[in-house]
Amino acid sequence: MAESMQNDSDTLLIGLISISDRASAGVYRDEGIPALQDWFGKAIAGPTWRVETRLIPDEQPLIETAIIELVDHAGCHLVLTTGGTGPAKRDVTPEATLAVAHKLMPGFGEQMRRISLEFVPTAILSRQVAVIRYRSAAGVPAGGCLIINLPGQPKSIRETLEGLKDKDGKQLVAGIFAAVPYCIDLIGGPYIETHAEVIKAFRPKSALRPKKDQAP
Repeated sequence: MAESMQNDSDTLLIGLISISDRASAGVYRDEGIPALQDWFGKAIAGPTWRVETRLIPDEQPLIETAIIELVDHAGCHLVLTTGGTGPAKRDVTPEATLAVAHKLMPGFGEQMRRISLEFVPTAILSRQVAVIRYRSAAGVPAGGCLIINLPGQPKSIRETLEGLKDKDGKQLVAGIFAAVPYCIDLIGGPYIETHAEVIKAFRPKSALRPKKDQAP
């Protein structure tokens, strides 16, 4: 999807921030943003969506600035970061995310670690967080943005978003994106529909809307 600093009420605007010293310096190609763009292309059934991207080093002030720009000025409804969530000294993505937050959403981090623990015991070293930030700048629609720290590897990103399924496609552990559309509803964003074969969005019955091709 084309990148733009303009948004409208019927378009989902997603901010993608890849945080890596070496990728931002051109030492190697960033894989996080392309993996996320590819995943959204398969997962989102509606509405129209666009992305704003940032590739920055592991510097807390830069991360904070990128998040604020994407939420307050670009008007993003959802911001996803990749990288910088481990215990190393330069891993400061959670600190930057919390510094610009208005509300903490701890369930996302808990579920991300639960999914990753199915694969590696070092998942307990991950410090991913999720938060809500409410827009404060003039010129963008009022409302909030859900900000989630994701892993840096494409395989881990997909597993975290989709969860775990058996060989027949039955859901064993829910992916975090199943809860994202309803969260976006609650903070004033557009109504997101997904392709169930990739990830089935969950909403209470009272929050469901008829599909556009169905009569109310």
